[in-house]
Amino acid sequence: MEPREIIRRALEEGRSKLLEHEAYELVGSYNIPVPKAYLAKTPEEAGKLAEKIGYPIVLKIVSPDISHKSDVGGVILDLNSKEEVVEAAKKIFDNVSKKAPNARIAGVLVQEMVPYGLEVIVGGLRDGIFGSVVMFGIGGIFVELLRDVSFRIAPISEEEALEMINEIKASKLLEGYRGQPPIDKKALAKIIVNVGELLEENPEIQSIDLNPIMAYSSGAKVADARIIIKTK
Repeated sequence: MEPREIIRRALEEGRSKLLEHEAYELVGSYNIPVPKAYLAKTPEEAGKLAEKIGYPIVLKIVSPDISHKSDVGGVILDLNSKEEVVEAAKKIFDNVSKKAPNARIAGVLVQEMVPYGLEVIVGGLRDGIFGSVVMFGIGGIFVELLRDVSFRIAPISEEEALEMINEIKASKLLEGYRGQPPIDKKALAKIIVNVGELLEENPEIQSIDLNPIMAYSSGAKVADARIIIKTK
């Protein structure tokens, strides 16, 4: 589906947030590496989709009314067979029906487990004065704790993106800390550039958070995505 169509459909449904599979589809259309992921309506469908993707699998509840999936038992990691996926999907549906009984449920996201790497964040927002602003920093649970981030106004060149990466205080972590291989900064720079392009071309997007992005010695991949859109 085209990016404009994804946003249009969400707006027509009165939603201010893209569902996770929609966010992956939109982000992936800008050549940003995202995990294989499909929406399943039933546990049995989840099992079939898991076979298509390959193991290990993570399951996540998909709902426009649930922001913190783990709080309602809506995430189960590291599933390694069709049978495990089916049972885990049943458990998620059951958990959510008890802990968030009024939430609208679109289904469960059947997603490949993204291999662990150094967790970074690339985000962006639409500022009333500066326009499209892109952020880079150390991701995962540390982004709010450390607040070690850099900013640029889009559009962003690859050279500017590399400057953003090198500006953060924790940049030494990216260069091979304590015997670890150095992180592929060029792969991260491309993601930063492309997030700027995504914001520039889709004025309805108010904010985007790709957190975490797993960064490796070769390449990087988004492990979670959130996109907020402007409703009329």
